[in-house]
This record gives sequence, structure tokens and C-alpha cells, in this order.
Amino acid sequence: MAEDVKSDSVVIIPTYNEKENIRNIIEAVFELPTRFDVLIIDDNSPDGTAAIVKEMQKEHTGRLHLLERSGKLGLGTAYIMGFKWSIAAGYDFIIEMDADFSHPPRKLLELRQACLDGADVAIGSRYISGVNVVNWPMGRVLMSYYASAYVRMITGLKIKDTTAGFVCYRRKVLETIDLDSIKFKGYAFQIEMKFTARKCGFKIVEVPIIFVNREKGTSKMSSGIFGEAVFGVIQLKVSSWFKKYPKA
Repeated sequence: MAEDVKSDSVVIIPTYNEKENIRNIIEAVFELPTRFDVLIIDDNSPDGTAAIVKEMQKEHTGRLHLLERSGKLGLGTAYIMGFKWSIAAGYDFIIEMDADFSHPPRKLLELRQACLDGADVAIGSRYISGVNVVNWPMGRVLMSYYASAYVRMITGLKIKDTTAGFVCYRRKVLETIDLDSIKFKGYAFQIEMKFTARKCGFKIVEVPIIFVNREKGTSKMSSGIFGEAVFGVIQLKVSSWFKKYPKA
């Protein structure tokens, strides 16, 4: 069935081997009372994730989009591709979200509303009202929580959840930031985007969420990704001393 009414909001979901989640997460977004379009960026998943999306596109013409890449090229580069595509497509609210239901789809409504209410960047935050994480091992909870504290200390960001990957951007933020200058590919990408948005003068707010660990599929977290975040923030801070940021 064709769906021709244009939405002002798009949800970007990068995927790699998410066949167990992809249909359900897309349907959950489409069931919301506010219309959100969906852009899937698939890194050549061998499990057939892209084939499921293509099948669903027949039912959701103009609302469900797919970009396919040659392989695992990094979370950051997937989002940069998605940002550029979304700007060119004319969306006003551009949202990052995982495929595994760790980010509650209904919170898309609150993130978008926060931007309508004056925020330039709205973050789905695990730590703005305590530690709201379900089914994570305690070691990973502590690692994530103190990593955000470390990032705040080094960068000066006043954000509780600096590594959050559930984020709504107003279009003007992504048009102002030089996306080609964003260098990190893993979780440090999330830190760099927030740091750059703040340096450009944009207003960032946090919306509390309950983060639930994936029930299906395999986590993409690795020590290398975490290490990039730990050591990358120092490089990010030092390089900011010599960099000119465009102003909002």
C-alpha cells in the first residue's frame, strides 16, 4: 500500500545481522500515532536482514527506505551516510536508533517533542534520572556509567549520557556540522557528535529512558569500540583547542 503523505521525521537504524529484530522494530515505529519514516542502513548482513526490509518496502512505499553498504564499515560512517541522505530528502527531525529494542520506540515521540519545544538535540538518556538500565551485567553498567563521567570530566560536556545512541537532531544541526570532519566510527562517534553540536552553540537536552538489553541477536559492543571512546575523547578535546566551529 502506498503511503504518500510526507513525514517531517525519519528514524535511521543501522543494521548488521538483525533479522530477528528488524521486522518488529520497523512495525513498532510505524504503529506510533505520529508518523515517522524509517531509513535502514544495512552493512551487507549475511543473515538476510536487507531482504526482509525489501519485502516490507512493498507494503510501505515512500515510508521505508534502505541503503545497502558493502560490509561492516563502522557505526559512525553509517550514520553520516544516513544524515546526508535525510538532509537531501528534506526531513526536519533526524533520529538515531538501534534495531534491538534497547531504545523504546514510544520514546521517539518525546525526543521529537523536545525538539519541537526548543531543543536542537534531544538525547534518550539512561542516566539523567539515576541508572535506568535493564538486563545488563553489573560490570557493563559500571563501565558505561563511569565512561560518561570520564567524558564529562575531559570534555566539559554537561550531559549525563554522553555515549547515548538514541538521539534526535534538528535538521539545522546536521547542516551546520561539517559531517565529513567527524572522524570516529564507534561509540566515540556519539561523543564527538554531541561535543561538536555543543561547540557550535546548539541546545542539547536529555529525555529519560529505560534502556533494555537486547533479547535477540548479538551485541556489537567490543573492547576496541570502548577503547576508541576512552582514548578518543582526549584527542577530541585537544584538537578542539585548534579548531574553529561554525556557529548556530
